[in-house]
Amino acid sequence: MFLDALRVKGRSDGHVRNMAVYLAIGINTDGLKEVLGMWMAKTEGAKFWLQVLTELKNRGVKDILIASVDGLKGFPNAIETVYPDTQVQLCIVHMVRYSLRYVSWKQRKEMATDLRKIYSSSTNEEGRQNLDAFAAKWDLSHPMVSKSWYSNWDNLSTFYEYPQEIRRVIYTTNAIESLNMTLRKVTKNRGSFPNEESVFKILYLALRNASKKWTMSIRGWNAAMNHFSIMYQERVEQYL
Repeated sequence: MFLDALRVKGRSDGHVRNMAVYLAIGINTDGLKEVLGMWMAKTEGAKFWLQVLTELKNRGVKDILIASVDGLKGFPNAIETVYPDTQVQLCIVHMVRYSLRYVSWKQRKEMATDLRKIYSSSTNEEGRQNLDAFAAKWDLSHPMVSKSWYSNWDNLSTFYEYPQEIRRVIYTTNAIESLNMTLRKVTKNRGSFPNEESVFKILYLALRNASKKWTMSIRGWNAAMNHFSIMYQERVEQYL
């Protein structure tokens, strides 16, 4: 499952405000993407995501193997509260973007190359060693970067447990970010919306149109499903 939020401007209480639109995209056992829900709130927060996840469970989403999310504080705890057996993978792309905010344009390429050594490592141990090497090189000038990677390592390193073909599926929220790009195309030229209902309607129609194109399983799904069937045999078999 991929969980993310995008922001649009809309009128509320007579003022133009940023509204957060929460999206949940699931990959079913056939490898097909499904929109599981869309919710609106004034801000994005772990507390609201907890409500979203609780609703999904009440609606029938019984199990999630892996949840790919951004680095929002408290997000992994919200997921594990509702789905305690779910592995959480923080989006590597989000993490890299966050890290590069700390450096000048001249240094970005060099730091990006050093960060790539971490998430392209073959094993968790190798990744941690490359993170240590990164810290030794960059901590004197940019200590916050390695600090953020160390503090989030448990949820950043989930993908190391899987073969390469599966890592591409789970270590980024690209599956939902590409959808967000589609949604932004229908909102960017409209300025602000008159109310929440108008935002919801236009995004709902855009989601419906986008999901009509999801007729084939995602790339690498057969290999991923074979691995899941072995790794999570009892949890997966009942749905096959």
